[in-house]
Amino acid sequence: MDYGKFKYEASKKAADAKKKTAKVELKEVKLRPKTEDHDFQVKLRNARRFLEDGNKLKVTVMFRGREVTHPEFGQRQLTRMAESVKDLGVVEFMSRLQGRFMHMVVAPNKK
Repeated sequence: MDYGKFKYEASKKAADAKKKTAKVELKEVKLRPKTEDHDFQVKLRNARRFLEDGNKLKVTVMFRGREVTHPEFGQRQLTRMAESVKDLGVVEFMSRLQGRFMHMVVAPNKK
């Protein structure tokens, strides 16, 4: 058996397998604890578009200064986002406060 031919066919099979895999990117939407309703709706529209495209969504709430003393406001924003996109995706994990940030990852539903 020709080893060069074997390597060539193996690389072609690997390339075909790689071509057929779904590429999932991690898209991010950043919020603040005091994000108002209209701005939240803009972020929500982007989040829904990301999930419809089949990408994972990372929602980040950023705290500045004394906002860190009230993490419940950030948790409220994350919960509101999770409720708004629950028809398109499922929450992989809901996070606690990590420094000045609070994160949540939403994976799209299987098609």
